[in-house]
Amino acid sequence: MKMLRLRMRHAEHPASVDAAVNTPVLVDSNDDGTVAQKLELEQMRSTLDEAILETRSTPLENRPRLFCIALSKRNRAIVRALNPMLVTYLEASRDLCETDSIHFGAALAVCRIIGAKLSTAGRTTGQSSAIPAWRTRIEERIAKARALIGRLICFRSGNTRPRIVRTVRMAFAGTNVSLSQPDIMQKLTKRIDDLKQRNAAWGKRIRLYTERSTRFNQNRLFQSDQKRLYRSLERPMVSGTGPVPNQADTVAFWRSLWSEPVNHNKGPWTEVLACQCAGITPMDPVIITPDDVTEAARRAPNWKSPGLDGLHHYWLKRFMVCHAVLAR
Repeated sequence: MKMLRLRMRHAEHPASVDAAVNTPVLVDSNDDGTVAQKLELEQMRSTLDEAILETRSTPLENRPRLFCIALSKRNRAIVRALNPMLVTYLEASRDLCETDSIHFGAALAVCRIIGAKLSTAGRTTGQSSAIPAWRTRIEERIAKARALIGRLICFRSGNTRPRIVRTVRMAFAGTNVSLSQPDIMQKLTKRIDDLKQRNAAWGKRIRLYTERSTRFNQNRLFQSDQKRLYRSLERPMVSGTGPVPNQADTVAFWRSLWSEPVNHNKGPWTEVLACQCAGITPMDPVIITPDDVTEAARRAPNWKSPGLDGLHHYWLKRFMVCHAVLAR
């Protein structure tokens, strides 16, 4: 009866209940949420300043390795929030190298804000060469079995020194085999063959593991850094790199190739070719616009292996304020 009365009362006042549930809550625009957003933006700007200053003073080979990040709504919102903050830095950029350092600093700031994984050891470290413990144990077994095979062969050849005899007795321990038995030579041959087969099985186990590990590492390297994979296929992997040439030597080298006048041997065929090409309309100068940069970045894969600067194509796509600077 009580449940029936409650249902009747609820049926008598449905409008009042709906009105109470659907009443909008008015929030002041100057509430704590806006203040929190401003504080968060200030923290993001501070992180961006620190990352850009750190990147400017760090050589290319010592930059941390940036890993791919999840394409979630929160991460995209952080990238969009940092995008307009880069305008101040890009306006003061003097060359492409400085623009690249600003770009990398912004990517580094995003990774630090979202708590993404960063490699602090730089990008020139080689792969770990630690040998698994089980492989070390198998290699020790193979070495001991080879030594035992050698001593058994020596005993079969007639070497009866006490050390050799003691080793042979240890090899047949627990098998009810005595060295005075008439068929001891046949049992020696059988024991030697058994040890050789064990060595072959252990060696095959190591070889299969090595082949599988090589395939696995090459597949991972193909997904993360194809350039390193192709270089490792051409020559063995070398840990570390040599000294990087300074800017003055690099400029002088390329200037000697492209900027110095050269006296060429002008044969008669050059005049004939010049007459044939005189009617060709020269190509208009190529003007790269920000839309061209945006289109080129849009077609590029997000997380393919980066170049020497360590910057993936994803950051070129998302930091769109850099497109106008790159087009200049």
